[in-house]
Amino acid sequence: MHKKNKKSKPELMVGGQAVIEGVLMRTGDDYAIAVRKANGKIIVKKQKHASLTKKNKFFGWPFVRGIIVLYETLVLGYKALTFSANESLEEEKPKKKTSKKKDKKPEIGSFELIFTLVLSIIFALALFKFLPLGIATLLKNKIGGSNILFNVIDGVVKFIVFIAYILIISLLKDVKRVFQYHGAEHKTVYCYENNKKLTVANVKKFSKAHPRCGTTFIMVVLFLSILFYLLIPFNMNFWLKLMVRILFLPIIAGISYEFIKITGKYHHTPIGRILSAPGLLVQGLTTKEPDDKQIEVAIKSLSAVVKK
Repeated sequence: MHKKNKKSKPELMVGGQAVIEGVLMRTGDDYAIAVRKANGKIIVKKQKHASLTKKNKFFGWPFVRGIIVLYETLVLGYKALTFSANESLEEEKPKKKTSKKKDKKPEIGSFELIFTLVLSIIFALALFKFLPLGIATLLKNKIGGSNILFNVIDGVVKFIVFIAYILIISLLKDVKRVFQYHGAEHKTVYCYENNKKLTVANVKKFSKAHPRCGTTFIMVVLFLSILFYLLIPFNMNFWLKLMVRILFLPIIAGISYEFIKITGKYHHTPIGRILSAPGLLVQGLTTKEPDDKQIEVAIKSLSAVVKK
């Protein structure tokens, strides 16, 4: 582990994600998933993952790297969810003396990964692209209006759908626990970034909202989409307009990533606090206060990637 100056923040930038009964933490080329099993034990899986942004100079360029990081986050996130689901539900089985064969755990295959990602993308496009655009188009046909009003309506509908979606899924017991682990992830990262020893008592003191969170990223994407969609001709037909909006997504994602990196780095400044405020506010819905056991899991995950 690199040496830390008590007056300066750690050089390693930490990214994380809540999973089923666990937390994924990532720094540099290392990532670890810590999961609490049904028997109460915490299992940690650590692996290497060199980003394409480091392997290829072009992929590491500003505004391009955000698209690559988003894709890699989706892939790692799905793998982590699969691992955590298997481990959290698996109970210890008594050893059989007569059987010499080892039980194999289900492994993720390329087909399942691609199918799930494609299905998730289609669902997201239908919910956050097709539906808002459809409602805005219906209102345009009834009340008319300008291109600015049209895109503002589209953006407001998108935001309402996003909040409604979070509120609906938060009613599920399992999702509530994931939101608690999300809070544990943020608190633990904050503790590390402030050079405090990773203990439950120290972690509990920190905020459950973090400026580099994926929730904040989504909020930035929603806002920037309103501005970018102003470039699309007002009288363009529905399906062509939908296709152009989808094509704009990688550009918007790339810019949003750079925005999050900057605001995350300078969130302690007055302007940084102002720019981060909307995302931090919405994180009140996607993060919940964790209990001590959930914090222990987050600490195990982060400790695996910051201690050499």
